[in-house]
Amino acid sequence: MDIELICLLSMLAVFLLANLLLKLPVSVSMILGAIVGALVGGQGIPVRHLFEGTFTYVDTMLIISTAMLFMMVIQESGALAALNSVIVTKFYKVPALMLILLMFVIMFPGMITGSSTAAVLSAGALVAPVLLMIGIPKEKAGAIIAMGAIMGMAAPPINIPAMLIGGGVDMPYIGFGGPLFLLTIPCAIFSVLFLGLKYCRNLDIEKLKEGLDTEVEKKYGFKLYLPIIVLIVLLVVSKAVPKFPQLGTCLIFLISAIVGLFTGKRFNFWKKSLEAMETTIPVLAKLMGVGMFIQVLTLVGARGWIVVSCLGLGMAFVYISTFTIMPAFGAISSYGAASVIGVPFLLVIIQNTSCNDIIVAAVLAFTCCLGDLMPPTALAGNYAAQIVGLKYKKVFLNCVIPFLFCIAAAVAVIFNTNALSFLSA
Repeated sequence: MDIELICLLSMLAVFLLANLLLKLPVSVSMILGAIVGALVGGQGIPVRHLFEGTFTYVDTMLIISTAMLFMMVIQESGALAALNSVIVTKFYKVPALMLILLMFVIMFPGMITGSSTAAVLSAGALVAPVLLMIGIPKEKAGAIIAMGAIMGMAAPPINIPAMLIGGGVDMPYIGFGGPLFLLTIPCAIFSVLFLGLKYCRNLDIEKLKEGLDTEVEKKYGFKLYLPIIVLIVLLVVSKAVPKFPQLGTCLIFLISAIVGLFTGKRFNFWKKSLEAMETTIPVLAKLMGVGMFIQVLTLVGARGWIVVSCLGLGMAFVYISTFTIMPAFGAISSYGAASVIGVPFLLVIIQNTSCNDIIVAAVLAFTCCLGDLMPPTALAGNYAAQIVGLKYKKVFLNCVIPFLFCIAAAVAVIFNTNALSFLSA
């Protein structure tokens, strides 16, 4: 047996043992796995490599941190609650459109942070009472929140698994917007309509208004939405206008957050910032753990061994594994699935086919994101179940059909990458 394979198996064994049996956090489990892998590979405890690994995804961590501050501001200022009330009161006569817009509200935090957890805990927590109030059962509402959070995590502009896969093959995070929107928007629309539309007939708007916070929107009006408008404008202009100063995503989030401090309800910014960062730290720790894990995989040669071994696999096995093993690996970590499995699978597919590499990477990243539904970890699903007050099993069973639809959409896209290559231009 190759020493690289022994190192890989020892790292995975320690990681699984620590996470599933000892119930340690994913980040700590990955660090322990990395240390054991280095010891087995004869590298001792490589402090320098472990330290370097924590900074592998520092850009992504900064984006997530500033995005969470922005989300905290628009949540505390009342913008999200006002948006919910406007959507329901304006579109209750067209329930399909109302549900789709509420789904986009759930997705929004995930889109700008790359975290399904952020989407569930912020917008999901605000939309859940609305879904229950319009008559959707708890298990269906939880499934809508979970699917919305995952679609937000997978949607642009921030898709962390895509960044991780791209980083593994030196592919810049450019051109992913079109393919990711093609995958996420139809799946999000199908999920919310499949789960909730039949419960939204003949809504009584007067009863709905009793449970909605309509006062914030009346008091502050249009200016409540200025932070969101500033964010969208700066993101679009920085991409569309070459001569516009490149502010960077982090600075754009901070500017938009500062605007939000003066457009709605007043709150203790320092206190709420600390609370927001408490929610974010587990996600940042995961990225640090993944960075260490991948750094040691490279150090002991296991990462190269995975790539070389995958190159010898048949394409049928690779495609089947893409839509089975990758989501299942998300039960441990969707980020880990992107780094450990996504990178070699991308190399195999683009070397053996004429597929568009960006669209293939987008499909792989989308599939990794679906792993946040998988028990026992099931970050998005468990938090969504807690919000509606149910065990995750009931929520998960209602996610099965939307999950299969997402897999079918991913299969359709990966086998038509050349026809869809204009999306990555």
